[in-house]
Amino acid sequence: MPQLSPNIGFLREKAAALPRLPGVYIMKNAAGKVIYVGKSRSLRDRVSQYFHGDHDVKTARMASSVHDFRFVTCDTEMEALALENSLIKQYAPKYNIKLKDAKSYPYIRIGKDSEEEWPRITMNRKRTTDGSRYFGPYSSTATVFGVIGQLERTLRLPTCKRRFPQDIGKERPCVYYQMGRCMGVCTGEVGLEEYLAAIEQAAGILRGGTREVIADLTRKMNEASEALEFETAARCRDAIAAMRRLGERQKAVGSPDVECDVIGLHLTSVEGVRFRDCAAVFYVRSGYIADSEHFLFGGDEITAEEADGNGDSPFSAFLLSLYQSREFIPGEILLSFEIPDHDRELLSAVLTERSGHRVEIRTPRRGASKYLCDMAVTDAAKHSENRAKQEKDGERTLASLASLLKLEVLPERIEAYDISNLGDEHITCGMVTAVDGKMKKSEYRTFRIRSKDGQDDYAAMTEALSRRLAHIGQPDDSMSAEPDLILLDGGRGHVSVIKEMMAREGYEIPVFGMVKDEHHKTRTLCDESGEIAIARQADVFRLIYGIQEEVHRYSVSRMTNAKRKTLRTSSLEKIKGIGPAKAKILLKAFGSLAAVRSADLDALAAVQGISKVDAEAVWRHTHENSDETPSGERIESE
Repeated sequence: MPQLSPNIGFLREKAAALPRLPGVYIMKNAAGKVIYVGKSRSLRDRVSQYFHGDHDVKTARMASSVHDFRFVTCDTEMEALALENSLIKQYAPKYNIKLKDAKSYPYIRIGKDSEEEWPRITMNRKRTTDGSRYFGPYSSTATVFGVIGQLERTLRLPTCKRRFPQDIGKERPCVYYQMGRCMGVCTGEVGLEEYLAAIEQAAGILRGGTREVIADLTRKMNEASEALEFETAARCRDAIAAMRRLGERQKAVGSPDVECDVIGLHLTSVEGVRFRDCAAVFYVRSGYIADSEHFLFGGDEITAEEADGNGDSPFSAFLLSLYQSREFIPGEILLSFEIPDHDRELLSAVLTERSGHRVEIRTPRRGASKYLCDMAVTDAAKHSENRAKQEKDGERTLASLASLLKLEVLPERIEAYDISNLGDEHITCGMVTAVDGKMKKSEYRTFRIRSKDGQDDYAAMTEALSRRLAHIGQPDDSMSAEPDLILLDGGRGHVSVIKEMMAREGYEIPVFGMVKDEHHKTRTLCDESGEIAIARQADVFRLIYGIQEEVHRYSVSRMTNAKRKTLRTSSLEKIKGIGPAKAKILLKAFGSLAAVRSADLDALAAVQGISKVDAEAVWRHTHENSDETPSGERIESE
C-alpha cells in the first residue's frame, strides 16, 4: 500500500477548512503538475476523505502523490460537473479517466451538392441547415464509409464523380455498371423517380433496419410482375436478396421502437488488484445496434468502482464528455453499473437540457434491458482481452528487439529519421515515433535543414538529430522525452557520424541504421561494426519494416509539400510588385493559386496588405490572355 503524502498534515488542515459547498478540486504533485481533478457537492467532506482512512490501491497511490490542491466553488452541482469536465480536458491529469477529444463525430448525409440536382449519400462532419437529411453520428469515418459502401452495393447506387443529370449520356458506363454493381444512371435508362426510390430505401435502412424496405420492395416487385414489367421486377428481386443479406449482418436486439445507448463496464483484476477497465458503448437505433465504441481505462485512472461514500463518481465526467461531441442523445441510457443517485439525476438534467427532450439514465435489473447491458459487458471483456493480447505481443516483440540489439532497456520509445530532398533544394528530415511498438503520429516531427552544404545526407542528419536532442529534458516541451532507440534510414556511415555527434554533445542513446536491399526494402539493421540480421525473427522484421516504410513516406511527403508551397508562391512572385510576403498573404487569403486566378479585382484589392496597384498587377498577370479589362469590360477590336 502506498505511503501517506509527506505533506499530510498540511493537506488535512487545508481540507478541514474547505466550505461545504459544491465545487471542483484540483490535486497537484510536488512538481506542481495537476494529477487529478474531481467534483463534489460538498468540497470539505469529499477532499478530507482522501487524507483519512483506507482506500483502494489506485486512490491511495493518487492521494500519496498529492503535495497541494486548490479548489473552485460553484453555485450548483451542474456547474461543478461542467467545470470538472473542462478542467480534465485542459490538464489531462494522470489519474482521471481519459475523455473523448474534441473531434466532431461523422454523419451520413443524404442531400444535393451545389453543382448537382440529384441527391447523393456522403460523409459529413457537421450537420447544416441546407435541407439535407443526416443520420448518426457514428464513431468513426471508417464506420461511415463502411455503411455507405454497403448501401451502394446493396442498392446499386452510383459511386462515380459524375454529376446528374448534367453528365447523363456524355460518357459510356463504367465497369461497375457492366458488373451489375451500379444501376447505370449515366446511361439515361434510369429515371429520377427510380433513383429517388433507391435513395429513400437507403434512408429507410439508415433509420434502423431493413424490414420495412424489404416489404416495400416486395410490394413493388409484385406490382411490376402483374404489369408484365419483368426487368423492374427482377431488379426488385435482386435488391430484396441483397437487403436480406444486409439484414443478416445487422444485430437485431429489440423491437423497431427501441432506441437507446447501452454502456457496459468490464473490470479486470490480477490477484485482487484491478489494472484495466473497459467500457463498451452500443448505439441502438430502431432495434438494431447501429454502431459501437470502446474505451480503455488502464494504469492509474480512477473509475466508477472508486465512487466514495460521499457519492461522487468520477465516471460522471466521462459520461458527460461522451455526449458533449454527439448531437443526438437518445431518451434512454442504460448502464451495467451503478452510479450515485444524485449523479444520475444531475447527468440526466444536463443531458435533457442539451438534447431538448427527457433523458433517463438507469441500471436495469432484469428483462431485455438487462440482457443488453450484459451483452455490452461481454463485448467490453472481449475487447479488453484482445487489447491485452496485442500489448503482450508488442512487449514480446520489443523484448526480442532489445535482446537482438543488446539494449539495456526495453525500447518503449523508438524514433526513426530519414532525409529527403530534390537536389540541393528542400532538404527535409522526417522523424517518426513508435511508442510501445505502435506508430504515434502526434509525435512525428519535421526538420527543415538550414545548413548550405548542398546534398550532404550526413550533414543533414547530424543537424536534424542535434536539434532534436537539444529538446530532451526541457520542461513544457513536447519533445522532452528521451528515445530508448534511434533508427536511421541509412548504413554504417550514418550511424558513425551520428554517434560521433552524440558523444560530443554528451548523449548515450543506442543508434542503428536500417539497411535496404536492391529492391529498396528492409534487409538488416547495422551498427558501426557490421550488420545484424532480422529476417528470421518475423515479429522484429515486421516492426522494423513498418517503421522504415513509414519514415520514408513521411519525409518524402513533407519535402513534397514544401516544394509545392514554393512553386505556388514563386508563381505569384513573378508579378511586378509582389514579393514572397505578399504572395503568402494572397495564398492565405484565397487558399489556392486557382482561387487567386479566379478572383476579381475588388476581391484582390480587399485583401489586407494588398494595394489597389498590386491587385491590378495580379489581375492583369492572371488574365494576360483575356480580352477583358480589370473592370470586366471587353476590349473592342478595331
